[in-house]
Amino acid sequence: MDSGTNIGFDTQGAGITVQRALELPGLRSGLPEILAGADRLQRTVRWVHAGEVPNIASLLKGGELLLTTGYGLGTRPAEQRAFVRTLAERGIAALVVELGPRFTRLPAALVDTARTTGLPLVQLHREVPFVAVTEEIHTEIVNGHYALLQRAEEVHRRCTEALLGGGGIPQVLGILADFSGNPVFLETTDGQLLYAAGEGPEGADPLQVWEGLRGQHKDTPPAGSALVDVPGGGPGAGSVRARLVLLPVRAPLAPVHRMAAERAAGILAVVLMQARQEEELAARGRGDFLTDLAEGRITPEDAPAQARVLGFKPGSGPLLPVVMRLGDALAPGGGWAVLARAVSEELASVGVPVLLGVRPVEGRVPVLLGLRSESERSAVADRVAAALRTVVDRDVEDLRLVACHGGD
Repeated sequence: MDSGTNIGFDTQGAGITVQRALELPGLRSGLPEILAGADRLQRTVRWVHAGEVPNIASLLKGGELLLTTGYGLGTRPAEQRAFVRTLAERGIAALVVELGPRFTRLPAALVDTARTTGLPLVQLHREVPFVAVTEEIHTEIVNGHYALLQRAEEVHRRCTEALLGGGGIPQVLGILADFSGNPVFLETTDGQLLYAAGEGPEGADPLQVWEGLRGQHKDTPPAGSALVDVPGGGPGAGSVRARLVLLPVRAPLAPVHRMAAERAAGILAVVLMQARQEEELAARGRGDFLTDLAEGRITPEDAPAQARVLGFKPGSGPLLPVVMRLGDALAPGGGWAVLARAVSEELASVGVPVLLGVRPVEGRVPVLLGLRSESERSAVADRVAAALRTVVDRDVEDLRLVACHGGD
């Protein structure tokens, strides 16, 4: 992160610092003298407000630099202490009082309370136009926000160029990790890790960071983390496909990092959608092949070569065809991809070759399994049924096993 490119700009991205505000020509011309909170001048000035009413704290939201000539401070020490205390409780950035007709010097009660509460208190020895000061600081804040947007857009541009150059999700995450100086993760909506990039503390592998930190805080992510949803293509405006997670293990995260992550999430959504479309096209192609094979439109002589092209390489043992009917689950956004993944993962552990396709029009999922021997037919069928039950219970409704029989 280029924290040194603009010393006066708050690197958290919410405004400028009190110190920077005092260095601008408007306040500098008033000969500012810091009476309290000199060690807190790096506080963020989110906005500027000018006012003279006793209850002005109720009009503020926090983070403001308050300009006043002191008419609302009260005349008694108790009123002045209460005035400063309520401002400090509200969380304003600093109180700037212009000396003049109301005060030639600030009362001790005011100064002592500011020191006790840690509120930066500044007195101006010369009159300044508050309107000019407000415009000047607000312009600085807006320019700072624009600079942040430019930095986030630069990350977006680099991610786009990486994709156009043949890169994929790892490259996008790598760019985001470099920019934030922290490891970046892409996880499923239920917290399963998909990709990781960047380094943990002292060059630790990001997977170690994930297991040691994020893995222990799935329900409540570590403080200072950034979680950004990657939109999905499912029904509903709030559909989420995955989630970006930035963990502040090497350096604190700033809002600009979240802004960059939000732009990267849009790119990742396109990549994931494209991958899903490509996966669906491939699955439909496999479904057409299996249907043509079952209905005799492909000769036994041609079938092995076509199956190998589709990635199916069984041994010399028997084959087990299975046809599943999913009904509405094969509609756009349906559960065929979840089902295909579950079946493949279930059977991969026992080394069973699987060729799975989809036939959305008929609402069918044809599957061809390669067995090592006739004796394992029942065991493999049970594993398929177990995988299907898992998916049905979690994601897919109206699933029926249509056929399960042997073949050569």
